[in-house]
Amino acid sequence: MVYSELGAISSEMITEWGVRAFEDSTPLNVAATGVGVFGCGHDEAVLFREMGARLGVTPSITEAAVCETNAELARGNRCISVSHKTQITNSTLLALSRAGVEYISTRSIGSDHIDVEYAASIGITVGTVDYSPDSVGDYTLMLMLMAVRHAKSIVRSADTHDYRLSDTRGRELRDLTVGVIGTGRIGTAVIDRLRGFGCRILACDSRPHASVDYVALDELLSRSDIVTLHTPLTVDTHHLLDRRRIDRMKRGAYIVNTGRGALLDTEALLFALESGRLGGAALDVVEGEEGIFYADCRNTLIDNTALVRLQRLANVLISPHSAYYTDHALNDTVANSLLNCLNFESGKTA
Repeated sequence: MVYSELGAISSEMITEWGVRAFEDSTPLNVAATGVGVFGCGHDEAVLFREMGARLGVTPSITEAAVCETNAELARGNRCISVSHKTQITNSTLLALSRAGVEYISTRSIGSDHIDVEYAASIGITVGTVDYSPDSVGDYTLMLMLMAVRHAKSIVRSADTHDYRLSDTRGRELRDLTVGVIGTGRIGTAVIDRLRGFGCRILACDSRPHASVDYVALDELLSRSDIVTLHTPLTVDTHHLLDRRRIDRMKRGAYIVNTGRGALLDTEALLFALESGRLGGAALDVVEGEEGIFYADCRNTLIDNTALVRLQRLANVLISPHSAYYTDHALNDTVANSLLNCLNFESGKTA
């Protein structure tokens, strides 16, 4: 079982000429290449146009997520770039193949929203991207601190002009043990930040490489005051923290998840939170977030009862899959998605 986050494009794929392109305002003297861009917001569209001009890429931008009905818009482009925000169905992949698409660059580290094996069977290669691990690393530490300092309750009370301390005494990270599951680029970034707080750090990964104490998963769970998840979502890691493993955690411990929602068994998590067994949770991702996160649901009935139950709890923080969302990381994502497509066109990608 591999716990570190999925590797994206290899370092040799980010060619020197491509990196220089973003530092040099002079457009590259290369033949124009078309790339279809789907699920593209305004901020990404600006970057795609700017970076595309410098790399000799002409992006065809569609705000809507790619789907079976709009796949024909990709015709004429062998390569497309897609968002991670929507599941891409096999029928959509088939429609893209029929439109001539041979390569999909997903603007995410993971590819669990795409059936990669099916894509390969119909002649489509799927590539992921690297982006600044500091974006998620910083956010994860913020969530940890907010969780152990009861930030949700404090801010909610202050918003109603209730400034009493009540039961909001927090804990200091230096007094705690933090267990990091998955020590790829993001997990390692979290470990680097934790060292500055002086806390005890444990790690679990099938391919250890960070300079930290590695232990078996069950031991990490039983010894950690905070458990943070930084592993890809695969068949093996689906519900990695299930009822049995959550029961092995220390009473009063916290769970932080900035990886993928389905790494956690939500019903098991709710039982542990509502029974008082766990001290709290800070979740940037949840099961069933698709169609809810990234949408304005203020006047909409939320069709996810588990999410509603989680948000009612005073010791649970929820944010809408936004840990990655920084200016630096967004630049990385767009640049590397374009470079993926250029490398495929030039035969540098398998």
